[in-house]
Amino acid sequence: MTSPLASDTIISAHAVDYLIIGLYFAVVLGIGVIARRQVSDSVDFFLSGRSLPAWVTGLAFISANLGAVEIMGMSANGAQFGLPAVHYFWIGAIPAMLFLGVVMMPFYYGSKVRSVPEFMFRRFGTGAHLVNSISFAVAQLLIAGINLYLLGTIIRALLGWNLTVALLVAAAIVLSYITLGGLSAAIYNEVLQFFVIVAALLPLTLIGLHQVGGWGGLKDKITENAGVGAAPPAADQLNSWPGTALTGFDSDLLSVIGIVFGLGFVLSFGYWTTNFVEVQRAMATDSISSARKTPIIGAFPKILVPFITILPGMIAAVLVTEIADTKAGETVSGGAGGTVQYNDSLILLMRDLLPNGLLGVAIAGLLAAFMAGMAANISAFNTVWSYDLWQRYVVKDRDDSYYLKVGRLATVGATVVAIFTAQLASNFSNIMDYLQTLFGFFNAPLFATFILGMFWKRMTATAGWTGLVSGTLAAVFVAFISTDVLGSLSQGWISLSGQGASFVAAGAAFVVDIVVSIVVSLATKPKPPEELRGLVYSETPREDLVDANEASYPWYRRTMPLAGVALAMVIVLNFVF
Repeated sequence: MTSPLASDTIISAHAVDYLIIGLYFAVVLGIGVIARRQVSDSVDFFLSGRSLPAWVTGLAFISANLGAVEIMGMSANGAQFGLPAVHYFWIGAIPAMLFLGVVMMPFYYGSKVRSVPEFMFRRFGTGAHLVNSISFAVAQLLIAGINLYLLGTIIRALLGWNLTVALLVAAAIVLSYITLGGLSAAIYNEVLQFFVIVAALLPLTLIGLHQVGGWGGLKDKITENAGVGAAPPAADQLNSWPGTALTGFDSDLLSVIGIVFGLGFVLSFGYWTTNFVEVQRAMATDSISSARKTPIIGAFPKILVPFITILPGMIAAVLVTEIADTKAGETVSGGAGGTVQYNDSLILLMRDLLPNGLLGVAIAGLLAAFMAGMAANISAFNTVWSYDLWQRYVVKDRDDSYYLKVGRLATVGATVVAIFTAQLASNFSNIMDYLQTLFGFFNAPLFATFILGMFWKRMTATAGWTGLVSGTLAAVFVAFISTDVLGSLSQGWISLSGQGASFVAAGAAFVVDIVVSIVVSLATKPKPPEELRGLVYSETPREDLVDANEASYPWYRRTMPLAGVALAMVIVLNFVF
């Protein structure tokens, strides 16, 4: 029997499905209640008391990224573009994650900062810190809105509720456990959510492959449908390189350059090495060794994620009639937003393939993913708002309990704002278009400032904030003149059919930031070298960057061997596909 609350539902869930979902929510809220008992001060709330082991934070690190955008966005990419979408993982994630663990985490953790913007303050002073704090806070509210929007679409698909009502319910659930237990609640739920997500998506992938006749059958069906309407040629969908369908470039060479430089270097390193949502998980560990291993441990499941996200999208494009018609260029009614979009690929595939019971597990997995993503955004936002903006610039020198209260109020405020920013996400057929635009605005210039400041001691405080502002404005300008980035808001002087415009915007932000920072640095006075210990590579003794005890650990507990294995795996996969 279906739920009496449902009307015009996309997914026909039965009582057993609702029971599974209800049990999952009870566990999630229970973790929040238990975690609340661990919170005695602001460090407990915002950084889990720096007490968590590497395996916990490693899984939380990847689960925080395995949210609504990752699952729905990457399945949408799989449906629309095919195999080139793996670049977001094997080129656009793993190298940067390894670099974060090997090179950058010792600086973050060793300096004992509470956030990435606080590191900016120590290196560059007030100007760069304020610009970074504000831009990061805005970005988290916008990205939390994406996660909330996709969470609301699942509730709407399940119950048939109005999207606004679904957004309110979804927001209330996430708000409850973050407000209760802070980062610990978010992290332990993220570990649970990782396993729930895998349990949800792996059966869907295997059943889908069985239905299409395995990998060979999927290739045959994609080849059969290729070139129909708006569908890319089969060679573009079934080979990861050169990825012209993904980037929108006509030239193979320009497409490869766009993927390697725009995505693999600027966007990827900008996201993974400076995004406090991810770095916060590593900063909650119990040692510098655990902090370094956190993103490296997370790299191993990250390597395999395309097989349970992109592959189901590719399967949906040939098995789900509505997605196949959309790919051919038709407008199909239905879907979570009124008309079928690539973002609906996973939901519709679940509808067509999964029996009741397994459907409940899959829905719980999607809800887990969306809550993990939104919780990560909100928990990072409340830390930056409380420490970097409120405490530093608004109300100083109050007792710790005051800032703990500010953090909880910021959590509520951010959730309310996310309800409104969720409406922006509904305007994009493929949510990754929107997300990559935001990363180009916020992460690409930040990475340029970070990497130059960390390896060039001559870079000055003035260069820090002027480079950030200039890089962000450059990305906004490129987005404004690119049709496929801002849609009707753009001038359309550049037209790219894929996500290449976001790569170009990110590349422009990086180059402009670097050039402006160098020019301004040469015209202004740098900090004296003695103030740069722990902030600049050349001025920091090696013993400050490593855990002396790690040398005695077996190879699988040491940073460098683990990073080497992960890198070798991703190189092999790039050749195979």
